[in-house]
Amino acid sequence: MTTPPVCSYEGSDYQARFWEQGDRACEDRVEAIALKRLLPPGGARLLELGAGAGRNTPRYAGFDHVVLVDYSRTQLEQALQRLGAGPRYTYVAADIYRLPFAPSAFPAATMIRTLHHMAEAPAALRQVRGCLASGGDLVLEFANKRHLKSIARWLLRRQAWSPFDRAPVEFAALNFDFHPRAVEEWLQAAHFEIGRRLTVSHFRLALLKRLLPLRLLVAMDSLAQWSGGLWQLTPSVFVGARAVGPDDPAPAGALWRCPACASFNLRQHLEGVDCLGCRRTWPLRDGIYDFRDPPA
Repeated sequence: MTTPPVCSYEGSDYQARFWEQGDRACEDRVEAIALKRLLPPGGARLLELGAGAGRNTPRYAGFDHVVLVDYSRTQLEQALQRLGAGPRYTYVAADIYRLPFAPSAFPAATMIRTLHHMAEAPAALRQVRGCLASGGDLVLEFANKRHLKSIARWLLRRQAWSPFDRAPVEFAALNFDFHPRAVEEWLQAAHFEIGRRLTVSHFRLALLKRLLPLRLLVAMDSLAQWSGGLWQLTPSVFVGARAVGPDDPAPAGALWRCPACASFNLRQHLEGVDCLGCRRTWPLRDGIYDFRDPPA
């Protein structure tokens, strides 16, 4: 089955290079604040889409079971090394356009720094809605094209694209900025109800990081986040959304659905998951399920 192109971080040192060595402590802390404000304090199961190396996963401590999904196996290997194996975490390599989960399998989901890699963002959001139970919560972060710096560049004619146009802008291969209103329209079309909006990374400037203490920058951003209900003019926007409408039928308590044939007739065992509908085996290797087709 043909799906949109996927941005893969296979073999990347993104966690170390970008987060641990890239002077991103402020961004990490303000994102943690936004997550805490938008996500329910706990629940039975949470789906973390674009989990990467598990940077945010410890922040979901109130959930009994966290399913980490990423297209890159090597990112999940880093997450497994960081978090460990065991019944609380399930690691899944999968294509977001063909998620291997049953309808209503999750009461909550997060998608942080992931949507901006989606060539077909509305299709990805429809897949996410299909995994959430009606009434389930989604915390979505997206890269905003209508932020103050891009507006200034456009007014000074230093960039060709308009920050006010609702079309996505691909500033690098499979890296997109989105208009806030467009994202909200996609969420609503995918049967989500928009809740609270938070603007994040108000002070993402190297000069400010050099001049001001980290704690002060974080406190300032924390206060400014509430302006997201009025306007969204920062490079990062968080949205709390709730799944609405009826769910597709699925066997009670089912977690898996075959991404190849959509069958619920699956058998889980020590070496993976067998689909009795299309006779595919989705392997489990070194603690990571691989539902990519073909395995990458």
